[in-house]
Amino acid sequence: MSSNSNKVAIVAGASRGIGAAIAERLAEDGFTVVINYSGSEVAAEELARKIEEKGGRALTAKADVSDVEAVRRMFDAAETAFGGVDILVNNAGIMQLAKIADADDAHFDRHIAINLKGTFNTLREAGKRLRDGGRIVNFSTSIVGLKLETYGVYAATKAAVELLSGIMAKELRGRSITVNAVAPGPTATDLFLKGKSDELIDRMAKMNPLERLGTPQDIAAAVSFLVGPDGGWINGQTLRANGGMI
Repeated sequence: MSSNSNKVAIVAGASRGIGAAIAERLAEDGFTVVINYSGSEVAAEELARKIEEKGGRALTAKADVSDVEAVRRMFDAAETAFGGVDILVNNAGIMQLAKIADADDAHFDRHIAINLKGTFNTLREAGKRLRDGGRIVNFSTSIVGLKLETYGVYAATKAAVELLSGIMAKELRGRSITVNAVAPGPTATDLFLKGKSDELIDRMAKMNPLERLGTPQDIAAAVSFLVGPDGGWINGQTLRANGGMI
């Protein structure tokens, strides 16, 4: 824990679900955490209080990752408050489902703006400003391997994120910064469970040989490994955290 005590982690999309679990876990690991959110201010502030009550350090930062200036201001705020940034976790994203033939322009443009341009915006800033020895973890999805119907546009943005991760890992040569992606399978968050029947949830849970849904904590543990001391030799990789589904 002590080795992380002076390190600062920005977690994009951290107010709820997987992002909140990541922020909590990294705070437990000793990182100072910047909780990024775009809409859920109350949830972000509650999470920051929860972390601080446990003895951690946290700051909330409102920024729509698709907005270049907002991302720049978020990094500015982290540097002003804590002196620099060491870790970027790119968890902010949206997932709306539609067959490719039925997807309208708004569906396509929104996924590109948040999932792809948003990741690009934070990566570009991190590439210039992350301290040497830092870590970047982007978020993909196991759908990139499964290729399930109605996930086309969403999965396409995530496949692009995997490619950006591998290339940026090479571009940061000489700075001891690793860049990886985590690709969750079905994970029990409100976002995932909402609107699904118990039968469908049960069927998806049994798609992997461990026969359960992932938990936000499972995904946070994978991120913790990649940004912690034991993950330092993993670079330019996509880690599929899905219980063996694919």
